[in-house]
Amino acid sequence: MFSNLGDMGKMLEGMQENAAKLQSELESKVFTVKTGGGMVELSINGKGEAIDLTIDEDLLKDKDSLEILLIGAINDANKMVQQNQQNSTMGMLNGLDGLNMFGGNK
Repeated sequence: MFSNLGDMGKMLEGMQENAAKLQSELESKVFTVKTGGGMVELSINGKGEAIDLTIDEDLLKDKDSLEILLIGAINDANKMVQQNQQNSTMGMLNGLDGLNMFGGNK
């Protein structure tokens, strides 16, 4: 357990700083997916915002295929962002596990 509230306050400040740093790192990452054998390429950042989209010119003539490939690319890219966020969060939480914050037996 904590010897005093000051120690707990310092630890909480450190956790907040780590969380802010993690959020910044996540937001700066770029994820790129290709669908339709590379006919559609979509890049999104760690916040899930589309930042680049490339569509093969031949695909512009086939609206139905274009729609299907765009939906697939968007879904795949969002899954990549979510998985990265989960992995990063779990890594941070696993780092806290060793702190034994609540005085439980380890």
